[in-house]
Amino acid sequence: MDDAGPPGSSEQIWSVFFDFARRYRLAKREEIRLLMLYGPTASLRDLLANAQRHSLIPQPTSS
Repeated sequence: MDDAGPPGSSEQIWSVFFDFARRYRLAKREEIRLLMLYGPTASLRDLLANAQRHSLIPQPTSS
């Protein structure tokens, strides 16, 4: 039995540029990294597992 969830959820193939990067508001650098890693398309599961979002709020630095 397949535990991946409903058909089409995480196994759906997404366009890295048009779908995923825009929907999850990835920085251009991260979008390029994912394109280099997977090419123009990848499964949602792979993209979610490997995408890195950077906060728009500056993090405090330790003194």
